[in-house]
Amino acid sequence: MNIQKAETKTKETFFMTEADSLKESTLRKLIAKTINGTQAAEILQLSVRQVKRLKKRFVKKGIKGILHKNRGKASNHSVPESKRKEIIKIIKTSYPDFGPTLACEKLTELHNISLSAQTIRTLMVDNDLWKVKPMASKKFPHVWRARKDCLGQMQQYDGSYHNWFEGRLKNALGEIITINCLLCSIDDATGKITYAKFDDNEGVLPTMAFWQEYIEILGKPVSIYLDKGSTYKNNPRKNAVNVLELTQFQRACRQTGINLIHAHSPQAKGRVERLFQTLQDRLIKELRLKNISTIAEANIFLTKVFIPWFNRKFAVAPKNSSDIHTGLSEKEGLINKM
Repeated sequence: MNIQKAETKTKETFFMTEADSLKESTLRKLIAKTINGTQAAEILQLSVRQVKRLKKRFVKKGIKGILHKNRGKASNHSVPESKRKEIIKIIKTSYPDFGPTLACEKLTELHNISLSAQTIRTLMVDNDLWKVKPMASKKFPHVWRARKDCLGQMQQYDGSYHNWFEGRLKNALGEIITINCLLCSIDDATGKITYAKFDDNEGVLPTMAFWQEYIEILGKPVSIYLDKGSTYKNNPRKNAVNVLELTQFQRACRQTGINLIHAHSPQAKGRVERLFQTLQDRLIKELRLKNISTIAEANIFLTKVFIPWFNRKFAVAPKNSSDIHTGLSEKEGLINKM
């Protein structure tokens, strides 16, 4: 079957999405008989009948045959030119480094402009405010570990050093502090941010204070999944004096019955790593819009505004609806273990 003729008859140029590219490559394999119709349907998540119709159009019209019929035409719901100019001006002025999704949310929330994220994305691309990012190819994709079943079963914990305040944070002498640490725990079963706070570092004292506050609010988790940092796990190779010595944090967790699980790579604690990627985009911009310039203000904003919003938007339902946090006994308590 010759489909090349249909593609080269004219010099039309088409914009192809990732989905279009997948359709093209799959149909070429189908025509070359390296896969069958059932396999093509599974790849494209279509019925076999739909694939047959798509193949017929592809053979007849080439690439044009698999693109949406309205591609390149003015939409019946297109944005008026005056509104387009208004939106572009707002984005350039207030949200120049925002992605389309976040810009769309802010236009709705603060400017009463309700359009789809895809429409905002198209406007931004057309006006050089956003560049389409190519998909990263992964030869050996990481297989994600299955989530735990219940809220409180396992918390992924880590700290992220970053310029969270973009130069607005100052010390007592008025000097700008460019790097601060955000401590954060995310529930493995639900993806909820269970607790977060800004601190100077992720050392022993901030970590102990973090989990003391966490337990006072939510109770004791069954386990904590964390980095192999020196705060959390003593490294016998670096301790020639006493290879059996445990860190204060390990000792406190052992005495309170919390199981510590140590990750051996960033991929192993992927959910908290991906969380920080999201926060380094969204949280920084939210702090900027609120003009927050102190750790105290930031921690209040985290607790009262950002974390509830984040959990409503991104959390998932657990397999089991039980919350298995437990209280501390009278003999337990991280504050007494410091």
